[in-house]
Amino acid sequence: MSSQHRTGSRRAKVLAVSAVGIASALVLSACTPEMKNGWLPTEPGVTNHTGTVITLWVNSWIAALAVGVITWGLIIWCIIAYRRRKGTTGYPKQISYNLPLEIFYLTIPLFMVLVFFFFTDQDQQKLDARVDNPGVSIDVRGKQWAWDFNYLAGNDVKEAVYEGGVQAHLNGDPIDKDKLPTLYLPINQSVELQLNSRDVIHSFWVPAFLQKRDMVPGKTNYINFTPTQLGTFDGKCAELCGEYHSEMLFRVKVVTEEEFQAHLKQLKEAGYTGSLGSEYDRNPNLNEKK
Repeated sequence: MSSQHRTGSRRAKVLAVSAVGIASALVLSACTPEMKNGWLPTEPGVTNHTGTVITLWVNSWIAALAVGVITWGLIIWCIIAYRRRKGTTGYPKQISYNLPLEIFYLTIPLFMVLVFFFFTDQDQQKLDARVDNPGVSIDVRGKQWAWDFNYLAGNDVKEAVYEGGVQAHLNGDPIDKDKLPTLYLPINQSVELQLNSRDVIHSFWVPAFLQKRDMVPGKTNYINFTPTQLGTFDGKCAELCGEYHSEMLFRVKVVTEEEFQAHLKQLKEAGYTGSLGSEYDRNPNLNEKK
């Protein structure tokens, strides 16, 4: 009995030390920027929306972890508390129902779902809201397998200009990113991207912006945001769109107002005035039947 007591005591100490070690590791790792951002490929402040998305993502995981810990705890407690004891014979006492417990199991999950839905819907409405009078409006057209950017005349764009992109070629050599289609955006200006497809379904995705939207033939989708950090960000098509889907790459450059206007002037001087509109779309389903 003495030996068994010492063994049990030793096991308890090992378990206690292990639990403290795991808890300490979790607390320390919570101090890293990666964990604070939920291991997402960006940080708050890249656009006016990235902070909202990161907060929703991290808080959702915290809530899910809390629910998981409570659930696992209750399962383990039931296994221990209601285990079959030595010397027990026959079936345990059977209970047909327990009204208070059943009400608890109904109301608590329902309350949790409503809370999760409220915060998710609140942030989704904020992310999807269109700006009434954006500083810059750009018609982005996905095509197999590149991008066209039409800077539409408006507040910050005095004359419409465009830039037609060509497909990247992945052959094993390093990519010259300067040759990729590049979308220029002015910092701290509200931007509306009007997303269209020339052929099949594509998806506009800039991982650092934490917003992704499908581009459906014959339908215009929108993304509204304000870039708030200077830099160059990688983008790609996130919808399998054919043989060279992986080569449908682009970049976004968030620049100063002066650099943005200089780029527009450069496109104008090169003769790229107007827009590459729907006349270049390829969509047999919308062609007029003769």
